[in-house]
Order: sequence, then structure tokens, then C-alpha cells
Amino acid sequence: MTLFTKPGCEKCHYITDRFDLASLGVAEENLAPDNPDALAHLAWHELVEEAERALPILVLDDSSHISGAIKIKSYLRKVANA
Repeated sequence: MTLFTKPGCEKCHYITDRFDLASLGVAEENLAPDNPDALAHLAWHELVEEAERALPILVLDDSSHISGAIKIKSYLRKVANA
């Protein structure tokens, strides 16, 4: 799984501060100007327009995605308790 975030995003920090992403098998991709690979990965998933509207975005292993901190928090809690 991949969590797309950006610097200074309060909703992104809400997720990254509450979960041990690595232990859940989640890689974080920070959409920063100095990280073109993250933007390319986002584009590969066809989520650039979605990211322009809202972050964070969690891409699941089946390439589906979940947008929004509250929905992502709920999903990660289920994964952590599984």
C-alpha cells in the first residue's frame, strides 16, 4: 500500500502521526517539489486530479484507493486490528 501525502498537509500528518505505517505495510510517498518520482507514481495510478482536490490518498494493493483522512484512518484501524 502507498500513502500519498504532501508537506504542510494537516490531514496527512493526522494519519502519519497516528499510525506506524511501516508496520502496516504502507509506504509513504511525499508529493514535494524535490520528489518527482512520487508525482510520477501518483500519475501512474491516475490520481493527479484526485490529489489536486484532496490528500491524503491511500492506494491499496489491488490499486483501488481511499481518499480523505477519516476514511483512511478507519481502514488502517481495521488493518491494524486484523
